[in-house]
Amino acid sequence: MKTPSVNPIQRRGAWTVDSIWRLGFAARFFFSLLLYSGQSLRRFHGLTMREIYMSGVLSLVIIVVSGLFVGLVLGLQGYETLQRFGSSEALGVLVALSLVRELGPVVAGLLFASRAGTAVTAEIGLMKTTQQLQAMDMMAVNPIARVVAPRFWGGVIAMPLLAALFSAMGVFGGWLIGVVLIGVDGGAFWSQMQSSVDFRFDILNGVIKSVVFGFAVSLIAVFEGYDCTPTAEGISRAITRTVVSSALAILALDFVLTSFMFRGN
Repeated sequence: MKTPSVNPIQRRGAWTVDSIWRLGFAARFFFSLLLYSGQSLRRFHGLTMREIYMSGVLSLVIIVVSGLFVGLVLGLQGYETLQRFGSSEALGVLVALSLVRELGPVVAGLLFASRAGTAVTAEIGLMKTTQQLQAMDMMAVNPIARVVAPRFWGGVIAMPLLAALFSAMGVFGGWLIGVVLIGVDGGAFWSQMQSSVDFRFDILNGVIKSVVFGFAVSLIAVFEGYDCTPTAEGISRAITRTVVSSALAILALDFVLTSFMFRGN
């Protein structure tokens, strides 16, 4: 007996209904997260500080090493380009503005999503699979306040710090390749950087971007873990969605924020 084929319109309708339902659940989840965040923040040292360590401190190696190599590459490429126009002393400006405005927050956000975001999704998904979240409900412990909110705020706090470290290591890498190895004048490197990089329009805008990226990545990570199908395959799919959704969200938000920031300048 043949299985009746599903009409493509029916498939599209089912996908649309499922997407709307998931969007509504995500909105309810977000408001519940904000509602119960006070409980986790009141126990900041016991809950949130641990998640800052898990998301931030344990991500330091990949952030520092990646920032150093990005700075080295920027120094090499920037020197080759500026040398053609006789402006090799402006290498510090090129490296600093590239990192502080764009590469620092964006690349650090992508690395944060790949390392810390996936770990949060897998941890919450595994707790759901082993019915630990349901056990908390039975013991009158709200799992959003006890499990989700500390991980969310830990990521939001850790992300700007990681982006700042990434940019600092990138500038150090640019100085290392430009001044120490190639021979660009060190005084010109630092003085032009200090005179050209503005705190409000460059550094502060980069900090705002990193905070927004941390908010988006942390929200996606905790939601995907909380909403995943409680199976091994469901956890793996949730981790994949976390990486893909976070990368797309970072790039889209970067475009939106950059357009507003340049308009404000």
